[in-house]
Amino acid sequence: MHDLDKLKRHAALFDEMAQLQGVDLEQAMLDGQLSIPDLDDAVLRCANCKEPRACAVWQAQQSVPVMQPPAYCQNQELFSELKEG
Repeated sequence: MHDLDKLKRHAALFDEMAQLQGVDLEQAMLDGQLSIPDLDDAVLRCANCKEPRACAVWQAQQSVPVMQPPAYCQNQELFSELKEG
């Protein structure tokens, strides 16, 4: 089971990655592209990533928009789907 601090940290990493991808999570939810359970699953996938420190460093070095997340990102497919609309 994940502790609350870890989930919060990964929720923030996921949100930042979405922003870097040019994905508006709130709009995706309003448009029906993303449900609350989908969002929960995405944060849990992120929480299972083995590279959260590398991800945070990578994110800090980027500017918007980034074409793709790093290869280790557990949500690459989701971001791709959300960008396609």
